[in-house]
Amino acid sequence: MGRKTILLLIVGVLGAYYVYTPLPDNIEEPWKLMWVTTCLKTMTHLCHFAELLGISHFMDIARFFMSIQEVPPTSDENVTVMETTFNNVPVRIYLPKRKSETLRRGLFYIHGGGWHMGSAAFFDIDFLSRRTAVILDAVVISTNYRLAPEHHFPSQFEDVYNALKWFLNQDVLDKYSVDPERIGISGESAGGNLAAAVTQQLIDDPDVKIKLKTQSLIYPALQCLDLDLPSYRENSNLGLTKSFVARLWSGYFTTDRSLEKAMFFNQHVPVESSHLFKFVNWSSFLPEKFRKGHFYKSPTYGNSKLAKKYPGFLDVRAAPLLADDNRLRNLPLTYVITCQYDILRDDGIMYVTRLQNAGVRVTHNHIEDGFHGALVYRGFKIGYRIEKQYMSWLSENL
Repeated sequence: MGRKTILLLIVGVLGAYYVYTPLPDNIEEPWKLMWVTTCLKTMTHLCHFAELLGISHFMDIARFFMSIQEVPPTSDENVTVMETTFNNVPVRIYLPKRKSETLRRGLFYIHGGGWHMGSAAFFDIDFLSRRTAVILDAVVISTNYRLAPEHHFPSQFEDVYNALKWFLNQDVLDKYSVDPERIGISGESAGGNLAAAVTQQLIDDPDVKIKLKTQSLIYPALQCLDLDLPSYRENSNLGLTKSFVARLWSGYFTTDRSLEKAMFFNQHVPVESSHLFKFVNWSSFLPEKFRKGHFYKSPTYGNSKLAKKYPGFLDVRAAPLLADDNRLRNLPLTYVITCQYDILRDDGIMYVTRLQNAGVRVTHNHIEDGFHGALVYRGFKIGYRIEKQYMSWLSENL
């Protein structure tokens, strides 16, 4: 066997090892998911390498790759698409072209991206917004917001909240022919976090007379006090990893990497904030099927300096699961999508349990073969299946 043949074999084996990702047996289209996972892994490695060399910040490189997916606000035969600002926050508006004798329902949508990336202009988000406008005959407002690391909490929350308040003004609703009794909010991943947070905040705002009818949270990130949930233990090798989630959460509050390190080792919450763990204790809020085989570890408390310096991670506006029952019980009709093979799975499930305990009407759609990002990954059969269920719920309840 010649040297070239041996070299090719070695390269082939290493390539196969790099590409191969062990997947659960019930994953649909495993090779397609493996390819997407490899692309994301490669992008992550390139970003880390560029940052290590001092070329650019990790997120700047990641945004460069992701910006390739952005599309202009192009109208078609079904939807008029335009861009404007709501209270100085850029938004993209989708207006159905078909004639309507009545006011339309409205949906305020918030993109994901870990508070660092993402845009209403991304192809996948634009595609979903168009589909929503057409299928539901709804006016869709897809909002942007300032991103980390240039902007930290509460900038993202404030942008979304200010844009939502602007939309809920009666004059604005009249302009776009939206029924004030049929307005919902929705978001995926970090967008689900922001959707849950602003919906809670809206309850106590005396300046907002028009309230939301529904909230739809798609595999949301809802707390960062405990990064040792069963879903973190089971799913850290598929899509989102624990190290990356710790980086996204910490980067939401600061560029100080010491917070990231403390979060990764679950040693960032000071003892004086120990009372907050009762809101995120998975041993109390997860059904048995999700707790099976796992044992709850008592928190290891961290240095209070981090919490004093970056109090955002203890703020209910950043971690909606920290809301008490008195606030939760006033929330609107809720729809929550969780995926079995998602590191954020248990955040959503705990929120479902807490909302149900507080008397809120909740529909929980758990996708047994789902993974993080499944709804907006175009070309996956599972994405269309989840979209159908999502649209069906909105059609019946919004």
